Amino acid sequence: MTKVFIGGSRKITRLSAPVRERLDRIIENELAVLVGDANGADRAVQRHLSGRGYMRVEVFCTNGECRNNLGEWVTRAVSAPRGARGFDYYAVKDEQMARECSVGFMLWDGKSRGTLANVVRLVEKNKKAVIFVVPEKQFVTIRDEQDLRSFLRSGDKQLPKKKKKTDHSLQPVPGTVHPSLF
Repeated sequence: MTKVFIGGSRKITRLSAPVRERLDRIIENELAVLVGDANGADRAVQRHLSGRGYMRVEVFCTNGECRNNLGEWVTRAVSAPRGARGFDYYAVKDEQMARECSVGFMLWDGKSRGTLANVVRLVEKNKKAVIFVVPEKQFVTIRDEQDLRSFLRSGDKQLPKKKKKTDHSLQPVPGTVHPSLF
């Protein structure tokens, strides 16, 4: 069974028409969805899936404390290491979803280091990541390390560091425009 790990930037609170269409294809194909519990993209995706009455969803929550579960779906508690805080505390659930999924679907605002970290996790596990790059309104598919390097090089993007402002203007990357996975 295909499982789609859906995640994205906390700054994304509304889904564009192309993203909603992709989510509707996931529903039509009855694919299992793994989603986090954060505000932003996770909550927006949950709102859409709940509004469609879709039930093949599992919400991953750190230490069983779910911030959002709009569809009252099954939850998965993922234990954080003792003393973990902030980014590291919540990243454990993303690690688990990356392990369990077949493919990733990330909604990226052009800045979120957590969203890019999820893309890296997927590539390290030899899994495709479909990214909707919000500023460019474009889908990009990352299939391997070479695609990831090309994506990061385009427009001088780089993995953001904490509290470091970088230019994330994006240019289309030849050969990575998404054919239809879902």
